[in-house]
Amino acid sequence: MADTLQFDLVSPERKLASVQAREVQIPGADGDLTAMADHAPTITTLRPGVLRVVHGGGSDDYVVSGGFAEITAKGVSVLAEKAMPSAEVTQDVYDAMVADARTALDKAKETFKNEPGPVDDAAKLLSDMVAMGGHIGLTARS
Repeated sequence: MADTLQFDLVSPERKLASVQAREVQIPGADGDLTAMADHAPTITTLRPGVLRVVHGGGSDDYVVSGGFAEITAKGVSVLAEKAMPSAEVTQDVYDAMVADARTALDKAKETFKNEPGPVDDAAKLLSDMVAMGGHIGLTARS
């Protein structure tokens, strides 16, 4: 079908999806974007967020923690650092993800005392992780 594109999502642990999609909503590091058939070629990094795939059978949501998306006129390939169907993200799994982001922020603050860039990046990662929880109905525990 001319109005669909091939979508593939893989993480180091497993291949999560390979479907014909009408659109793919991507949490890009520089802003959210939606890829559809005949999209201009683009490569973007991912931020923690919810990646949504709309296809003939409905839609599927995946939680991604980072990685890359390559968009071509015929398809979208996503290589995620960590990814899972949003239904698999329990409170415990989410809490561990937030704790990892907090640890990364603490380490950046300790390592880069007078270099705001890496600390800001780690703080943004934590902020994106907390916001992602809100999108899937989970709240970070303190």
